[in-house]
Amino acid sequence: MGNREDLLAGARQCLAEKGYGRTTVRDIAAAAGVSMAAIGYHFGSREALLNAALSQTIDELDGEYARAFAAYRRSGSPDGLLAMWRELAESVREHPDLWTATVEAWLEAAHSPDLRTEDADRGHRTRRAFAAALTGTDEATVPDQATRTIGAVQTALLTGALVQWLTDPERAPTPEDLIEGLTALTHLAKP
Repeated sequence: MGNREDLLAGARQCLAEKGYGRTTVRDIAAAAGVSMAAIGYHFGSREALLNAALSQTIDELDGEYARAFAAYRRSGSPDGLLAMWRELAESVREHPDLWTATVEAWLEAAHSPDLRTEDADRGHRTRRAFAAALTGTDEATVPDQATRTIGAVQTALLTGALVQWLTDPERAPTPEDLIEGLTALTHLAKP
């Protein structure tokens, strides 16, 4: 591995251990086993390196989503939705660093136009993937309306559940609670 790859690995380690805001150039250089000057040479700044490490980490979530969507397809409706949410909850328990990186990326996007653009694009792809999985449609042909409705609602629900699962796992809603709440809301929304 070269210095660039070592720096990305070191930055990812620091993100998992310390988080974005508390990671210093010295921390990354020590974790990577390279000089602090290498960060400027390869990435230009600590922020650019941490943003690249965040993006790389978040890209690994594609596999987590794929497992959740596969659980949905295997179980079939109506149990499929619960199976998907169980898989997502288990993923957060098993890989909190991946999911925490997502939350950190949202926060850092407010200060980084590049990260904001990347995060917005990733969010759109996630909404589209949810819509495609839940409607049984290929992502390339999923209707925009399904992305804006089904995909957006599932993404909003995941965002809220994710924050609760990461910050208050003992009192956070279970997948069963989420499905029960969605069911109750659909009854309230009927005219």
